[in-house]
Amino acid sequence: MSYPTGGRSLRRTNAQRASWYFGLIFIVIGVLGFVPGITQNYEALYFAGNTSEAVLLGVFQVSILHNIVHLLFGFLGLIMARANNTARIFLIGGGVVYLLLWIYGLIVPHHSAGNFVPVNNADNWLHLILGIAMVGLGLLFGRSQATSGRTSTA
Repeated sequence: MSYPTGGRSLRRTNAQRASWYFGLIFIVIGVLGFVPGITQNYEALYFAGNTSEAVLLGVFQVSILHNIVHLLFGFLGLIMARANNTARIFLIGGGVVYLLLWIYGLIVPHHSAGNFVPVNNADNWLHLILGIAMVGLGLLFGRSQATSGRTSTA
């Protein structure tokens, strides 16, 4: 018995899996940023800016805006995981965004008004690691697509 797939393969490529996993992780992190206890100094969680002194897992500085961006980025990863090409775009493009955030975190003083995201040293290291990992995986998995395992009867 065969099921309609709308032209998409039922099998997922490595790029699709990676995009899906990164998306899921970003959603979990975004949600955890709103959970008191997991986010310490929760009473100091503000919408944006360096005055938000809430720290996820006691390490990563977060704000409401920061958490919302994680959630949106996560949903984007899940949506883009539906096809190999868009999954690769998410991995490489998202990795570039995180590398730019790393540079932003290095340039902008942490206690200045310019630090509206906000980020701290732990965030900077995480952004560097995420950026390298996402770009690397997007390039490593290449353009290959999974096959559906079906043969054509044309």
